[in-house]
Amino acid sequence: MVENQAQINVLPPIPVKRYFTIGEVSELCGVKPHVLRYWEQEFTQLRSIRRHGNRRYYQHQEVILIRRIRELLYDYGFTINGARNHLVLGLQNQVKNNVVGSQSCQSGSDFSLAGLKREIEQVILFLQVSEA
Repeated sequence: MVENQAQINVLPPIPVKRYFTIGEVSELCGVKPHVLRYWEQEFTQLRSIRRHGNRRYYQHQEVILIRRIRELLYDYGFTINGARNHLVLGLQNQVKNNVVGSQSCQSGSDFSLAGLKREIEQVILFLQVSEA
């Protein structure tokens, strides 16, 4: 049964694109579009771009943030307020220490190596897209 849960939680890789529609983000992050719209209200860090008939478009770093929010809420069991505070504190720790990834080292939370590896791969991919 644990293997089935692990297979369900595997998210598809984020394609190299500049903008994603709410439907694409929904599929990439495993959450429904109405949940994404709700999270936009709850998490100030999450801001979609509105274009063409008031449609939402998300950038690559926002898709990564949405996956992080999903991980905090669904995998670690955080509440909305707890996840919001965790993200804010993590950002403050990164700015304070001026080290990328300091949040995961100093927060004392249980982070898996696979999760950290996945985040590093996503950052590398994002940097490659930014250079292009």
